[in-house]
Amino acid sequence: MFNRCFTILAFFCFYISFAQLTVVGDNYIFVDGDGFTDSADVSPLYVTNEVNLLGADSKIYLRNEAQLVQGSGSTGNSGVGELSVQQKGNANELTYNYWCSPVGLGTATSGNDAARVDLIDKSTGLISSVNATFTTAYDGADSPTSLTISNRWLYTFETSDEYSEWNALNEDTDIAPGLGFTMKGTDAIGGQLYEFRGKPNNGTIETNIAANQFTLIGNPYPSAIDALLLIHDPQNANINSAPFPYTASTTGVLYYWDQTPTSHFTSEYVGGYGAYTISSGGTESFSFPTFYAYDSAGNPQPAPPGPGPNTLNGPKRYIPIGQGFMVEGATGTPINSKVFVKNEHRVFQKVSSGNSTFYRTDGSTDVSSENEVAYNEYGLNIVPEDYKRFRLNIIFNQDFTRQLLQNFHDTATDGFDYGLEAPSSDNATTDASWIQDEHAYVIQAHSFDLERVIPVVVKVEDQQPVDFSIFDVQNFDASQAIYLHDIDNGIYVDLTQQDYSINLPSGIYDDRFEITFQSETLSTDIAKVTDFDVYQNIKNAELTVLNPNGLTINTVNLVDTAGRNVIQFSKLGSQNEYRFSTKSLSDGVYVATITTNTNQTVSKKVIIKN
Repeated sequence: MFNRCFTILAFFCFYISFAQLTVVGDNYIFVDGDGFTDSADVSPLYVTNEVNLLGADSKIYLRNEAQLVQGSGSTGNSGVGELSVQQKGNANELTYNYWCSPVGLGTATSGNDAARVDLIDKSTGLISSVNATFTTAYDGADSPTSLTISNRWLYTFETSDEYSEWNALNEDTDIAPGLGFTMKGTDAIGGQLYEFRGKPNNGTIETNIAANQFTLIGNPYPSAIDALLLIHDPQNANINSAPFPYTASTTGVLYYWDQTPTSHFTSEYVGGYGAYTISSGGTESFSFPTFYAYDSAGNPQPAPPGPGPNTLNGPKRYIPIGQGFMVEGATGTPINSKVFVKNEHRVFQKVSSGNSTFYRTDGSTDVSSENEVAYNEYGLNIVPEDYKRFRLNIIFNQDFTRQLLQNFHDTATDGFDYGLEAPSSDNATTDASWIQDEHAYVIQAHSFDLERVIPVVVKVEDQQPVDFSIFDVQNFDASQAIYLHDIDNGIYVDLTQQDYSINLPSGIYDDRFEITFQSETLSTDIAKVTDFDVYQNIKNAELTVLNPNGLTINTVNLVDTAGRNVIQFSKLGSQNEYRFSTKSLSDGVYVATITTNTNQTVSKKVIIKN
């Protein structure tokens, strides 16, 4: 219902509660979101059927996170007036946000019209604005009275999995309702505030999808939408009883782009997609993006230099106004299939509530709503008592992290579990994943069983150290071990107690590593091997290896960035300290690998400077 009106100067409110809302002439409605609670059950402006903005000067202003929620009426919005709604992007001039316009071009005809990027304004006052201007230069810019957007970075992406098939836009290119687009930010400190002006989108919005292809869509309304209702809408979750493959519609996963500011050159991009899904009961799952660098053709480079996830605050259940994301058509999805976003998915949920996050995030984990999901010390949602969960981090060359999430619930099967699992969106030559029916996953689900064995696939393009660690362990007994089993070395490492490091030659390891909950053998040397310390004594130009536990060392290898062994010694014994000359080595980063007589291996990164 229409809860409240706030008077700004002189205006008239025309509305019929739970019915049709009409604004005529130069009248306007101003809705202040600060006047309303954060409860999802309260909407500042609710209209059952259509909104008519009849005159060119007929306006609706949504401010301070106010939102327009519409019911199930079958008649679309109409009129040549404008709804104005603001949203802040978090990208700077070097990085992308993924957007979806909440408004389209204003026409008198009922129904949704195409969006265009030039519908974006710069807010100059409470209800005043100026049109954004556009430049072919690389960088956008902001000032108190103007907004300049670079049109070099405007793209859509529809039913494809090829980087080359991004579709370039201009600011005046029509964008179908519901289709997302990319746009880089500006130099505004703290993120750019954009104002969208046009006819508000309403009703069911359809966008093309195709089997195993990605499409950039988003929230097309001037209100939040509920990811649970979107993902579990029967038309979007149309899968048969077979566990895998899918037969139609989407995989039930929303893929969010995140990027570290680097430069405008594609070869220097460091970014990746995080995967979000939610069960029919409301349990959220999110795997953070692995930050890859890309070559000039958009392909992930073999050894990404990215730092891994830059925040522990991922997207939430309620998708804010303007947020864009990728969806994938499931295997078996027929030609000419659609993904549907509907009024039934719309809710009133503020970003400031903590449960609606415009992604990329600012790292905040504050939650102001008392009725929403609880979060742990990592800023991650706490699962219900009937779930178990852990996250496996696999760090490559101490440069980037692939995070794999494992869910456990009695309803989970050994096949695909819609809303609990997420296929990987990447196909890089250096990566890791769960595996199921020969498909790579970043989120997986099982019923919990002490006898269960969960394979982990690791791929490395070049020889490098790989580190395994675990965190966000929820609802496991304190005494329950979670082992990484290195089959080749016959080692079980309890990751709840210590990490595991190994130097891996180039290759695909699809039958070497697995997660188990019981160990057949557990060497007492595992804990001790992590106490090795390796460093360069710069003054003496010596590589120093400290062996405080007196373990018997079989080999010490030092490898340069090209994978060449530059120092190699064997059968060293059990001394507490070893020294090797580094005078002949070039300055740079090397990897030292120590192997004991029980096949325990540890790798350490060493900086050599002579």
